[in-house]
Amino acid sequence: MSKSLISRRPSFRRGAFAGSHEKVVSAETPLRALGWKPFFQQQLSLEELTDCEPLRVMAVHRSQIEVSGERGDEVILVNGPLFDDALEKPTVGDWLLLERDSRKPVRRLERSSLFRRMAPGAKQVQLIAANIDNVLIVTSCNDDFNLSRIERYLALVKEAGCRACVVLTKSDLLSEHDQYREALKGYRDLPVVLVNALDRASVEPLRDYCRSGETLALLGSSGVGKSTLLNSLAGSELAATAGIREDDSKGRHTTRHRALYIIPDGGLLLDSPGMRELGLADIGDGLAAAFSDISELATQCRFADCAHQTEPGCAVRAAMDAEELDERRVRNWRKLEREVKRNSQTLAESRADERAFSQLVHSALKDSRSRKNRI
Repeated sequence: MSKSLISRRPSFRRGAFAGSHEKVVSAETPLRALGWKPFFQQQLSLEELTDCEPLRVMAVHRSQIEVSGERGDEVILVNGPLFDDALEKPTVGDWLLLERDSRKPVRRLERSSLFRRMAPGAKQVQLIAANIDNVLIVTSCNDDFNLSRIERYLALVKEAGCRACVVLTKSDLLSEHDQYREALKGYRDLPVVLVNALDRASVEPLRDYCRSGETLALLGSSGVGKSTLLNSLAGSELAATAGIREDDSKGRHTTRHRALYIIPDGGLLLDSPGMRELGLADIGDGLAAAFSDISELATQCRFADCAHQTEPGCAVRAAMDAEELDERRVRNWRKLEREVKRNSQTLAESRADERAFSQLVHSALKDSRSRKNRI
């Protein structure tokens, strides 16, 4: 057996991975149930179709990644050039090509979508997940509800080109919850579903987002009910759950790492830990789409570089004065624009430094070889 891979069965989580494909997949192939689409198929050469197998990354750990394919579940050790680059290394949801015989990773397929954030306290990007089709932005009907945070998630989703839905959980804790739905009423083409995650009947409207062969991500803060919601959609206990603290309505952190789950008669669900920080970078298009009403107004300002403060002919300011735009929403748009610009510049500088260092090392090695040849 190759040193780069260890294979094991049954599946890593009962009912989660390909070890239970016989129960999950009927007329479909295991690959299609795992989210295999023509987008990925067309990337393969004739040689790769013969010599390689595609497998999907189901979970990523420090020293190994869990993958699933037509043969079932396997574990790949994290080593080799495929795992060196922070942006190119496999993340949850990626598709990898493995050699059929040696089981050695060959390459990662191009992604249909990618979620990433600025790593907290660092000058680099941290990958969240890849090849996601739909996203549930999960928040709860308590003190966790925060429009600015929802807009931050929405910008990330729009940049990835995924379909989004806001899910309001823990509705059973309140007698009145129209205020939360009303607060989201003004967002264009953004469905809002209110559920009690413990009541499987109430989550039925969400099944349209996790149809067979599609991948659904659950994003939100710790303790808002993502894992409980995942279990309700799956119809079984796939992820650990915890209650909320009564003193401050805050949830307890339960999910430790990101993982994909296959659900019976459905698609795949990504459960991820709540993120205290979600720094945004290089998502200008996503930000414009999340705030499309403001972005469209900004194009009508008299000056192209309008800061939407006191400039004459500012269409955004005029809409705010006429109470057609929420001032909080405009403030958050400005804040996120500044953040994206700052973080994007930081990343660009970091990449430039890395290129300069790489060129310096290459030059030093070249000089060293030249001296040895002269000797």
